[in-house]
Amino acid sequence: MEHAELKAAFRRALRICSRSMLMPAAGLVLFIGGVVPDVAQPAPATPAAQAPSLNVDILYLGRQYNEPPPLSLLDKIVTDEGIQGARIALQEDALTGRFVNQTYHLSEMILPLEDDFKAKARAALATHKLVIADLEKDDLLALADMPEAKNAIIFDIRTSDDSLRQEDCRANVFHFLPSRAMRTDALAQYLVWKRWTNWLLVSGKHPDDLAYAEAVKRSARKFGAKIVDERFYTYAAGSRRTDTGHQQVQQQLPLVTQNAPPYDVVFVADESEVFGEYMPYRTWDPRPVVGTAGLIAVAWHRSFEEYGGTQLQNRFEREVGRIMTERDYSAWLGIRAFGEAVLRSNMVQPAALRAYLLSDRFGVAGYKDESLNFRPWDLQLRQPVILASARDLVSVSPQEGFLNPNYLTDTLGFDKPESKCHLQ
Repeated sequence: MEHAELKAAFRRALRICSRSMLMPAAGLVLFIGGVVPDVAQPAPATPAAQAPSLNVDILYLGRQYNEPPPLSLLDKIVTDEGIQGARIALQEDALTGRFVNQTYHLSEMILPLEDDFKAKARAALATHKLVIADLEKDDLLALADMPEAKNAIIFDIRTSDDSLRQEDCRANVFHFLPSRAMRTDALAQYLVWKRWTNWLLVSGKHPDDLAYAEAVKRSARKFGAKIVDERFYTYAAGSRRTDTGHQQVQQQLPLVTQNAPPYDVVFVADESEVFGEYMPYRTWDPRPVVGTAGLIAVAWHRSFEEYGGTQLQNRFEREVGRIMTERDYSAWLGIRAFGEAVLRSNMVQPAALRAYLLSDRFGVAGYKDESLNFRPWDLQLRQPVILASARDLVSVSPQEGFLNPNYLTDTLGFDKPESKCHLQ
């Protein structure tokens, strides 16, 4: 082989090694059929040489809402829901960031209800434009509408309210939990697949219960199911636990479902968690229970172990000492989405980052067998929805046979043609 040809072959080998991240070590000599010419080895790349230093400051903003204790003693009271998921994800972002000279920092602000929320939020927004919002609807809208938040990116990790994805949507608020419509559509697809298309709807009287019931009615119309009757549970116990003994529940709940037209399942709308947990095994007729109790539709569940989900479950439990809840998962996913967007775009300016988040280049891994991204018309995260009982994974929606020309996950919730969101 001629000297020029040998030199060209050696350079091609170096390029191949470089592309595959198998750079020859300093001083390594490749022998290719003759004497190798003296070609200078490139210096090992350093983080500083790869990219300029980038500081990523993320604000976790929440409030200490009065949350009712769980109905079952098996579910322990959790006071650090959400923030623990964010902390775990920040460790992952920071680990990756060290290789590309990016530094991640999480500021935690969880305000008591008596604090002046607007004043403190405005002060925080002066220095933080990337926000994880663990806020209920009214506070979330108040935050999004602040002049200081105009150029911010707010990741909503708490709400499922359909109106926040519809007429009350905001251009600076991205949503991570499945909406009510996504949850009821996920259940509806499974019920239709099972050919259980006659539903008895039992709802509480709380506004959130009624909103969930409306989502159930919409899903029935969308997928061709039938609500044979709608019933309401109105009993109010003096205490969630001590005044609702099993004898009393056993007498009351069958009467709610008595003399109903023939039905396949009871669809429970009880977001306020007053009676739904008591409904299984207490219906007048022997029927399955779905909705907010029984078979539920969630973003994450303690029983989920597919697609590497066990790794996340175990890591969280090892670090925190408890199971990962749905809000922990959405907070974890929010921090990971920020990290993924900054890592891939190498930008931290909100306007540029927002454009990248809405581009077809963005995707974040969520242990659900596909890359998750956002719907540009309402900023809702596309994702498969888990269907689970108390202790077991039952299914994952979208179900087989429900099609969409773009994303199968757009069969869940509001697709673009039916959206009422007009982003400003």
